[in-house]
Amino acid sequence: MGSFDFVTFFFFVAAVIIFIQLRSVLGKRTGNERPPRDQVARRDQVAPADAIDDPKVVTLPRRGRETADPEAFAAIDAYAPPGSDLNKGLRAVATADPSFDPKGFVGGATTAYEMIVSAFAEGDRKTLKNLLSREVFDGFVAAIEEREARGETVRSNFVGIEKAAIIQAEMKGTEANITLRIVSQLISATLDKTGEVIEGDLAEVTDVNDVWTFARDTRSRDPNWRLIATEADQ
Repeated sequence: MGSFDFVTFFFFVAAVIIFIQLRSVLGKRTGNERPPRDQVARRDQVAPADAIDDPKVVTLPRRGRETADPEAFAAIDAYAPPGSDLNKGLRAVATADPSFDPKGFVGGATTAYEMIVSAFAEGDRKTLKNLLSREVFDGFVAAIEEREARGETVRSNFVGIEKAAIIQAEMKGTEANITLRIVSQLISATLDKTGEVIEGDLAEVTDVNDVWTFARDTRSRDPNWRLIATEADQ
């Protein structure tokens, strides 16, 4: 019986010591702690757009918006001569959007270019809506509707892009605008309702020179750029 009491007492003391050590390391709860998600939400919270003009709301700049990553500037200096207008414009974009990379942008823009050209030929309004600004989308749709009203169709085969380069970059408020000159090869012909070619050629490869401008609001969480202007480069 005495031996049993000693063992019981020993384990009791050990349990008390462990409890005290855990309490000192982990602390104790009082019932007034903030939920963990609340702390994260407060750190990441962004004022809604309609609150910007509210004098009671102070909108703080996002972290990383003051300066771009030095690696981003290095990539820009490799793309455009330091001190040039293009370099300055690209640096302004990278300052507003530290994730911006000129070569990566050109790669994405050329992919979008091919998708837009093909969608326009096919009358694919859904694809166009995701890639174009509202104004450009309305213009493209109007042209598609006129074509369809005349009973015309377009047969198009995108051959490839020979060259694509950024020729201008600037910030307009919080909106980044990037203009590219794109030289592509395309087989395209417009057919009337009887199937006769009325414009273009079904076999000839044509060089197409375009100047397109893409834009994105750098304060938006939407990472997508949209086409806001087009013109043929003569």
